[in-house]
Amino acid sequence: MDTEAGRILVAATASGVGKTTVVCGLLRSLQRRGLRLNAFKCGPDYLDPQFHRAVLGIPSLNLDSFLAGEDLTRQTLVHGCEHADLCIVEGAMGYYDGIAQGHDASAYDVARITRTPSVLVVDARGRALSLAAEVSGFLRFREPSFVRAVIANGASAGYFPRLKAMVERECGVPVLGYVPRLDEASLESRHLGLVSAEEVDDLRQRMDFVADVVERTVDLDALLELSREAEPIRCGPRALPAPVSGAPVVAVARDAAFSFYYEDSLELLERLGARLAYFSPLRDGSLPDGTCGLYLGGGYPELHARELSANDRLLAAVRAAIADGMPTIAECGGYLYLHQTLEDAAGQAWPMVGAVPGKAYRRDRMGRFGYVELVALRDGLLAQRGESLRAHEFHYWQSATDGDAFLARKPQSDRSWASVVGTNALYAGFPHLYLNGCPKAAKRFVDACAAYACRGEEC
Repeated sequence: MDTEAGRILVAATASGVGKTTVVCGLLRSLQRRGLRLNAFKCGPDYLDPQFHRAVLGIPSLNLDSFLAGEDLTRQTLVHGCEHADLCIVEGAMGYYDGIAQGHDASAYDVARITRTPSVLVVDARGRALSLAAEVSGFLRFREPSFVRAVIANGASAGYFPRLKAMVERECGVPVLGYVPRLDEASLESRHLGLVSAEEVDDLRQRMDFVADVVERTVDLDALLELSREAEPIRCGPRALPAPVSGAPVVAVARDAAFSFYYEDSLELLERLGARLAYFSPLRDGSLPDGTCGLYLGGGYPELHARELSANDRLLAAVRAAIADGMPTIAECGGYLYLHQTLEDAAGQAWPMVGAVPGKAYRRDRMGRFGYVELVALRDGLLAQRGESLRAHEFHYWQSATDGDAFLARKPQSDRSWASVVGTNALYAGFPHLYLNGCPKAAKRFVDACAAYACRGEEC
């Protein structure tokens, strides 16, 4: 496996600098040129890839060196760049921000692993020579830094030529352009980051507006030339477990309340033999025909608690399926959905599935945040005792039932705690799994779904 597609990583000096808007503007501008594009997101982010997908119309994949490891990170990039002319990777947080005050699992780490040239988005509002000091620091902080160019966000048309000349003189790195302040294209945020892409009614128009600006203010030809300087990535094919027979149906919750999934993890379930059937806990009155496994991903069920609670038929169907031993993965939002009650943003509690005892409720501060390694304390659906799975957490809502199927350990730290409600048929907890990075666990889930489908029958 190798890739000859051009590629670029668009990073930023910090969170909130505007790199998602810049990336979407670049994607749309280059798409208009007729280029075949693929997009990626560094880290475990679910929301930014939704915006990439809204622009390109195809899935955006995550590149996460903690959840996937270095080899799979390269393989994912190669696989995602197949049939593409250009791949754009969006960074996460600040360029060097990784695990435990280090650079592991940072955007820089992805650039290092994949040898991808990086463009640094900087906040140019109210900045002069100090901006050059900041850029200079990023260029020299690690050797090599892979930072090859700069885009100034928030600069004005009148000031940009002087800003560009100063940064290039002081830092020796090209400034490819600027994006002025665009209030018309601003994206709203909430407690887990940006709002989801499907909630922005005029998203396409906003991205077209940004693209109109980017085409005037950013040197796209220079960006393309820089992308072609990326070294080819060569890696061997990935070995996966053999798929099961019978195509067991895995019902995947997907609507405004449940939308946090890794596209390559869903693809892996299919490669392992599962047939995915999407359904809406908000609208559907029953599970898809033939369902023999449930995947309830993360999202914002707390914002739709009233509507979810009103769907009595679906709640009863999920409750009965889990009670019957149907293999189920419920991550974060899906975990909240399984509680007896779920508080909405106003603090009102609404009845839910009831497969997990107790209530799910909001606290004023974020709960556990970041990467974890889960060590199984007993045999269960996805792992045998002593085996480990890598995951991440990011939530404000809390649970009265933390579970004790796994010991969650913070990487590069001595912190740990009991986590996950688990049985031989259930994984329910706050940690989000990157199933593509733990194919053995994914295979166990699909095998369990196939076994459930065959109960009492010859298969």
